[in-house]
Parts: sequence; C-alpha cells; structure tokens
Amino acid sequence: MGRSILLSSEANVDFMIHGVFEYELFGQKLWITTSHICLFIVVMIIFGFAVAANRAMKKATEVPGAFQNVVELVVEKLDGMVAGTMGKNAPKFQNYIGTIFIFILLSNFSGLLGLRPPTADYGVTLPMGILTFILIHFNQFKHQTPKDIWVGMCSPLPPWLPIWFPINVISEIAVPISLSLRLFANVLSGTVLMALVYGLLQKFALIWPAALHVYFDLFSGAIQTYVFCMLTMTYVNNAIDSDG
Repeated sequence: MGRSILLSSEANVDFMIHGVFEYELFGQKLWITTSHICLFIVVMIIFGFAVAANRAMKKATEVPGAFQNVVELVVEKLDGMVAGTMGKNAPKFQNYIGTIFIFILLSNFSGLLGLRPPTADYGVTLPMGILTFILIHFNQFKHQTPKDIWVGMCSPLPPWLPIWFPINVISEIAVPISLSLRLFANVLSGTVLMALVYGLLQKFALIWPAALHVYFDLFSGAIQTYVFCMLTMTYVNNAIDSDG
C-alpha cells in the first residue's frame, strides 16, 4: 500500500523511506518511493520559479516590480558568493553552483511543508558528491599537466619519493563520500528528530515545534547548503589553479 509523503500526516509518524507504488521494468519490480515524489515536488517548484523568472526578466522594467526584485537579488547574491570564492574562475561555474545551491536549499526547506527532505536520502546526496568529484578531476586534467598532478599527489614529499601517493589517492576518493555524507547525515538527523516529536507527542505538538523547524529546516538547512557549495567551489578552484 502507498504511504503518505507527509511526515506528520499519520498517527504513526516515522522517518523511513516508503514505497508509494510499484511497477515492472524489463521484468524487474521497481518502486516509486516517497523520496522520488518529494524530489519531484522540489524540482517542479524550481522549474516553476525558473519559468516565471525567465518571463519576468524578458519583460524587465527600469523600475522593477516585487518579483523582478526577488529574481535580481537571488542572482546577484549567488553570483557574488561564487565570485568571492572562485575569483577569475567564477563565470564558468556560476550557473552550476547557483543551481545546486537552490536545489539543496529548497530540498532542506521542504521539511517546512511536511515533506521528507530529498537530501535526507543518501541516494540523492551521493550523486551530487560524485558530480562534484567528476567536476574537480575534469578541471584538474584540463588545467594541469600530468607532471603537476603527480607532484601534487606526492606532496608534501618530493615527486621522486611517492610515499604519500596512496594516502593522497584515498583522500581524493573520500571527497565525494565526505561531501555527501555530511549533507545527508545533518539533514537526516533533523528529519528523524522532527518525526519523533510529531510521532510521540502527536496532538501536543501544535505550535512549539516551529522553533525546532526554524533550526533544523531553516538554519541548519541553509548552513549545510552553504558548506556543500563552498567546498565544491574550493575543490574545483584548487584543481584549476595548480598553485592552490
């Protein structure tokens, strides 16, 4: 049977991922889960905002209206954040960083709507970590010579003494894992606590849990979004500039 995608919509509230309905593909039984539905809702919100923003900017006026002001403010702040971290490399990555920032932020904030945040699913955060990993090493091979890469992998010892090479390889492999686990664990912990509050207290959890939502969904969600994007920008920038 299908489960509600709302954390607080049933008497027995839990924080697990549940199958909503199943289907078969090439003889394999697959499930559409609560994570898929919540992810779809977040993506549709972003898509709707993007379409509305595109139409608003096409009809932009010299004296902007409220929505145009919001769009310009969002773009300005995101571009400023990327420029402040990546410097001359910022124009190439403003769109990507801005997109994942908005996606992660809205995913984290979706708990305010009673949804299970998509970022509380490791199947969502791990691909994002892998994308960052690919972006890092694509730019590393694009902007650094094989000699520069070898020297960096042998650092802090000379390149003719590659004792640290295996350790540095492990540290590179750990990047997508640490990025994805940090985001996943922090969001999931908030999701678990809020589910426990609503599940155990039920009708007594009326107004005061709003303070917990402010911390877990807004404050912690914004911090984790900023950390993920900041680390992504730092890693990519270091990969482009061999001098670090």
